[in-house]
Amino acid sequence: MVYKLLAWLALTAIEHFKDIISDTPLDSPTISLSYGTVQGSTQSDVSSFLGIPYAQPPLGDLRFTPPQPPQAFDGIRQATNFSPACPQQNLTFSGALPFDIPIPIYGESMSEDCLYIYVYKPATARSNAKLPVVFHSISRRLYCSIGAYEMGDAALYPGTAMVKRSIALGEPVIFVSHNYRLNAFGFLASQEVIDAGHTNIGMRDQRFALEWVQHHISAFGGDPNKVIIWGFSAGSWSVGFHLVLNGGDNQGLFRGAVMESGSTITLRNYTDAQPFYNVLVEHVGCTGEPDTLACLRHAPYDKIMAGVNATPDATGYRSLDMAWQPRLDGDMFVGNPMRSVQMGLYAKVPLISGVTGDEGTLFSLGNKNITTDEQFLEYVHSTYIPAATASDLEEVSKAYSSAPGEGSPFGTGDLYTLTPQFKRIAAFTGDWMFVAPHRFLVEQMSKTQDVWAYLFNRMKSTPFLGSLHASDVTEFFGNSSVFSLSADRYIDFAATDAIINFATHLNPNAPAGLLSNMSFLSKVTWDKWSEGSDSHKFLTFMDPAPSLGLSYDMYRADSLALLNRIALDMP
Repeated sequence: MVYKLLAWLALTAIEHFKDIISDTPLDSPTISLSYGTVQGSTQSDVSSFLGIPYAQPPLGDLRFTPPQPPQAFDGIRQATNFSPACPQQNLTFSGALPFDIPIPIYGESMSEDCLYIYVYKPATARSNAKLPVVFHSISRRLYCSIGAYEMGDAALYPGTAMVKRSIALGEPVIFVSHNYRLNAFGFLASQEVIDAGHTNIGMRDQRFALEWVQHHISAFGGDPNKVIIWGFSAGSWSVGFHLVLNGGDNQGLFRGAVMESGSTITLRNYTDAQPFYNVLVEHVGCTGEPDTLACLRHAPYDKIMAGVNATPDATGYRSLDMAWQPRLDGDMFVGNPMRSVQMGLYAKVPLISGVTGDEGTLFSLGNKNITTDEQFLEYVHSTYIPAATASDLEEVSKAYSSAPGEGSPFGTGDLYTLTPQFKRIAAFTGDWMFVAPHRFLVEQMSKTQDVWAYLFNRMKSTPFLGSLHASDVTEFFGNSSVFSLSADRYIDFAATDAIINFATHLNPNAPAGLLSNMSFLSKVTWDKWSEGSDSHKFLTFMDPAPSLGLSYDMYRADSLALLNRIALDMP
């Protein structure tokens, strides 16, 4: 009887699959949108639609303003090439390590006209397919692992591999990514910007792209009611912010969230960004103008970029105390986002959240001049927790020892002591910006929602960096060309399959039934993170791949609790 039931379910699924999938793909598929028709291209079993405008070009009077609806166009617009990236801020560190890692200067085209969206779909999916949608926010440059709201280009992270994998699993999904404004173009903040009501533009771009999906994804075969949002690094921080916007009302824009190395962190006030605004004004020659913001809107692009590159970036001394980032503005963000989570003011959706084993190493290479205990505490105080009391700093000093064996990369003893304080700074930075907020979020959301947590602890042998920030990107995208320090890196698809399963079933575990034996993830049950010390479980990605295991999420519990208490006290 059981076998007959399983056979019936399988046949029913196959018949449904036939109903939503046509027999043959179109080489040059066209999609009609409310404002025009776009023509994509098909390679193998995936159709891609590249460079679809989701908003007007933010030029002239529209520079530093919220996104506006795209202009209608006649005829058929070719959607077969990637659009230019949004303007990218330069990196400043060089020679920080005793060996070379290729970190190329961004060589692709850049333009302020960059508000475009990319859609990847199964080539044979019909418009009535109602497929789940994976919406990805990115802020990271290829190879360097750093985005930090300063750089990033969705064209470098195509969704082809994920869609192909979803087809192979019998769980077809649609992948959507987009570019949003970065650095000063997306996160200009000052009293002048507050007065104009044009704050956090990059976040508004993301929200606008999510709304575009609601209006148009059904034409590609997607279901607007089955959208999950996924991001890593600054994109993951952004996912966390979308969870708490509007007091937690997500306005039906998504039904699940995936956060890869980034959580709902504290935000600084817009007033902290006034000096960077002033640098920009001075650089472009707008000082003394009666309306400096209007002057900036019409300043030459090259001068704007020169001003942006004169401000700190994430590879310098200030590290992740970034010049350009979301700010408290009394509009989009009216209070500490971590407090919103504490009060239950977040979107009640299922969640996957995880971190790498050594999140802080990459962001601590620009601090080689910090060599003493006093300098460490002064740096922590001035850069990350200016509101900390003397007692707080004393506790931080005890929690993050200068002994190399207790620092990051964790578990490497006295190895990789770049400076007397490097491993200590790396441990604190990784925990403050990534691990502690992640732990806090899963603790809080698991009280009301299904939550799954993971720790990516592969690549531990990477000198000085360990399981560095974004070392898991290859695993999630299912494509070794996306990011890898090793060209022959093994991909087991476990993380890719988790995203696909989650988009389809709101559960990352491999479903029982057809084709699930294809997934390495089917060899382990990923338990939910839930209340009770014996239920704090997370999936661990271990060396050598494809090793997976389930562990208790209790590491550095006291240190992380200390940092979260300090963060919640921040104004």
